[in-house]
Amino acid sequence: MKISIITAAYNSAETLAGTIESVLGQSYGDIEYILIDGNSTDATPDVVERYRPALERRCAFRYLREPDGGLYDAMNKGLAMASGDVVGTLNSDDFFSSSAIVSDVAAAFSADAALDAVYGDVRYVQPGDVERTVRYYSSAGFRRSRMRMGFMPAHPSFYCRRAVYEKYGTFDTSYRVAADFELLLRFIFVHGIRTRYLPECFVTMRAGGLSNRNLKSRLRIMREHRRALAAHGVRSNLLLLSTRYLYKIREFAAGWSGR
Repeated sequence: MKISIITAAYNSAETLAGTIESVLGQSYGDIEYILIDGNSTDATPDVVERYRPALERRCAFRYLREPDGGLYDAMNKGLAMASGDVVGTLNSDDFFSSSAIVSDVAAAFSADAALDAVYGDVRYVQPGDVERTVRYYSSAGFRRSRMRMGFMPAHPSFYCRRAVYEKYGTFDTSYRVAADFELLLRFIFVHGIRTRYLPECFVTMRAGGLSNRNLKSRLRIMREHRRALAAHGVRSNLLLLSTRYLYKIREFAAGWSGR
């Protein structure tokens, strides 16, 4: 079973090496690694070329460098290039939390031919100190019904059969910060794909991502959640969506406790 991993990068020279090394360090053999560079103006292409020989020895490596319309457009380009049975993403400032992640993903799909997708947990760390956990996002409590409240499985841990993307579509790039939520809502809530939670931390992420930078970003993501829910005829309201932030307190508490 081939697993495709997509990394979208733009001016990621400071962190991309760690991302690539975590792919090279995976114990699973049949990996396709797709790196989409939005025409970076820093040393990102130099980092890619430095690792190209190792990547080409280790896996099926595909690299595209051209301007794009942002993160979700880049991910869609990667999805169009993917040839794996199962596809996941790994952001250019993140890295796999262990060498067994892709192997565990493949084992779950091999054990259940009816399974459409798996997901797990992610750990947020300080950008300058990746040993310091500031938040632990567990997908263990995810339920389909909770998508009305804006909940979703941790998207960086989401691995899905390519056939599902072909059937139900890719990222809607009209969403600036919540295209991942809209996609998972479409797959899981609307179309009811069969998913399974794997109780492990898939990815370590540097805090401060696209949707969590400031209050303005949080308000935008709530607006986009409401838009996605309404577009798919899923009943919700501001009160339900606001409760999601109460649950985040527990995630930060887990991080502070050193999980």
